[in-house]
Amino acid sequence: MSIFNVFSKRQRQLRGEVPDVYTCNSIPQALRTQIIHIIRDALGKKDRSGKVRQVYEVVHDILAREYGVFSLSDTGDKEDDLVKFFLTTADHEKALDVVEVFFKAIERVCGDYNSYRAWVENIKATPEEAVAELNARFLEHGIGYRYESQEIIRVDSEFLHAEAVKPALVLLRDKDYQGANEEFLKAHEHYRHNRNEETLNECLKALESTLKGICHKRKWTYSEKDTANKLLDICFNAGLIPQYLQSEFTGLRVTLESGVPTTRNKQGGHGRGVQPRNVPQHLAGYILNLTASSIVFLINAEKELK
Repeated sequence: MSIFNVFSKRQRQLRGEVPDVYTCNSIPQALRTQIIHIIRDALGKKDRSGKVRQVYEVVHDILAREYGVFSLSDTGDKEDDLVKFFLTTADHEKALDVVEVFFKAIERVCGDYNSYRAWVENIKATPEEAVAELNARFLEHGIGYRYESQEIIRVDSEFLHAEAVKPALVLLRDKDYQGANEEFLKAHEHYRHNRNEETLNECLKALESTLKGICHKRKWTYSEKDTANKLLDICFNAGLIPQYLQSEFTGLRVTLESGVPTTRNKQGGHGRGVQPRNVPQHLAGYILNLTASSIVFLINAEKELK
């Protein structure tokens, strides 16, 4: 269902009462209610086959098992328990768990839209429309998360997400980069939970796996034990970047070699020692976006290579 720019919303916009920075540690009540509306639009009404109820029960049981409880609430009905839990939990990460598992279920169960419509009445949104509205509502409320590639990922800049992270996720869907895709999504998961050192580690793994994917695809000789610097040497020497552009990309090469790998090695790649390290959130965010930009550049450069 489309988002209406109602009078009260327009007045808040005119008064400047709109979020200008992202919030990542709370999910407003209004947004939670809007998400329930989106879910119900995508799933439709209760049906004779029991498919809608089954989705609620599956999502409930997955979360209850993961949290080590028998029930998420006390209503006596799994659908109502799930909705009540989502609307009332003070833990914003658990609220996001509900969103993530629900939308994975929607994409899986409702993905064959025509077949699903044959069983369920009053469906108001396709899975794609539901995801689009979810992300639009996140943005509207200034909440720094998006649902991408069946994961809730943290977003610190909408521009950087649109120009770097999202294109990287699209490119990494290719079978040659399956490992890199998993590692890049893990980096986002760690970042969402403020596990910043782990974010750096997964960023480097994703970059290295992307380089190995390119080498494997091009049949360039490399070792599975090669580090990012070695893999970069192989790719540059093989002409991943044309000779006449080498000088123009010197800065990029320095960034690729010393940015992600060196930062990871110094901050997150070795034993913690006596004093635990404190990798700041802004550094983890910078490396995450740098990794995304590097992946996009490298994969697109490989596609253009003759």
